[in-house]
Amino acid sequence: MPFTEYISAITEKIFSEITELRRDIHKHPELSFKEFGTALKIEEFLNSNCIKNIRVVETGVLAIIDGKNPAPENPVILRADTDALKIQEETGLDFASVYDGIMHACGHDIHTACLAGSLKVLNSMKDKFNGTVWGLFQPGEEYLPGGASLVLKEEIFRTVKPKVVIGQHVTPEFEAGKFGFREGTYMASSDEIRITVSGTGGHGGLPHMLTDPVVAAAQMIVSLQQIVSRNADASIPTVLSFGRFIADGATNIIPSTVEIAGTLRTLDEEWRKHVKQRIVEICNGTAEAFNVKAEVKIGDGYPCVVNDPDVTGILRREAIEIVGKENIVDLGLRMTSEDFGFYSQKYLSVFYRLGSGFSDGTEPGSPHTSSFIVNEESIPYGIKLMASAALKFLEIR
Repeated sequence: MPFTEYISAITEKIFSEITELRRDIHKHPELSFKEFGTALKIEEFLNSNCIKNIRVVETGVLAIIDGKNPAPENPVILRADTDALKIQEETGLDFASVYDGIMHACGHDIHTACLAGSLKVLNSMKDKFNGTVWGLFQPGEEYLPGGASLVLKEEIFRTVKPKVVIGQHVTPEFEAGKFGFREGTYMASSDEIRITVSGTGGHGGLPHMLTDPVVAAAQMIVSLQQIVSRNADASIPTVLSFGRFIADGATNIIPSTVEIAGTLRTLDEEWRKHVKQRIVEICNGTAEAFNVKAEVKIGDGYPCVVNDPDVTGILRREAIEIVGKENIVDLGLRMTSEDFGFYSQKYLSVFYRLGSGFSDGTEPGSPHTSSFIVNEESIPYGIKLMASAALKFLEIR
């Protein structure tokens, strides 16, 4: 039986089991770097299938499948993220979260289930292929510094030279049975900006006796917007947004400090460095002009996700074999971010989209919202492509 037919047959056979695993994980979501119960469920699944596994970054799990002639130094890595979000679930699902204020609202439960299923398929045929496959159940994608950055510091990753790292992410934008790909730069970098403006607060009726941090902070935000409109190359997508402005005074009280927080996103790593520098310069210059002080903190966030063109082309062709060319979607640039970017900066990588919408008119909601639901019919497609991709890249020398 050809590998594609074998993978499809096994996937159909285990669909119910993998769906139950997904529902269990969805029902018991855990926040970034606190995925202790999730890790135990993954380990139990892997152990029951006699798949070797070790812990990474405390709450992550790395599964290892060796074929006939193992190549532990050059594995194919299949990656899924496992953490949930601080959101109160309002889907009404029978297997909705049992925890207040925590929900799998970004599909990581589906990612985990697809990876588990693909590993079960590959393990059942390990005597049929050469090489080594790693299944990385990665914690902490939603929270800085990103689980990916910590995974890469683990001892086992320091000397390895993987053939490829493959990641997938659900999308409600198109229905189950479709895949989306983009060669080259795909997702934006993401940096968090925190600014504290300090002055001399006091009575709102006596502004001449104060150094007002509120007016200074407001001017900073206005001035910072000009980085995008006047400093950025129009060919480089850039977003600089501020969603937090805390001036905890009153109608007649000017506070002594103002706190600002925002996000910087762009699709060019060199420009990203320059923007950070300009933010600091503008904040300090504005502070001096208004006779206040500014403390600017910009942490190193997630880098851009860049899909290797050759690798992406190979995976695209594998997807066509599974669902047909008519079910392949060409993806546009995204200003959202993913810590998968850490892998793509270091290794040959590809990050693609797994259709998870419905064809019957069911509204899936949007990721990172309380009403987000995923079509479970997407699971078999995710399993098939991950398993097929692993075998394909193991063939490539």
